[in-house]
Amino acid sequence: MKKLIAALAITAFTAGTSFAQASFETVDADSNGGVTMEEAAAAGLPWTEEQFKAADTDQDGALNAEEFAAATAG
Repeated sequence: MKKLIAALAITAFTAGTSFAQASFETVDADSNGGVTMEEAAAAGLPWTEEQFKAADTDQDGALNAEEFAAATAG
């Protein structure tokens, strides 16, 4: 998990301000309480499918607010 967070932090740094400005509420386009890979991609988050699955710790196919915060912490 630490490697994932480090990789996402590096990706966030190189992605510029659009990643830094992404909030859970903004990325969760349908406001259902979970961010899917499709919503993350639409918001411009540069995650691979593998990174997304690693961040989805409860493996329900979407990041909840806690998982999203951990994945975007930098």
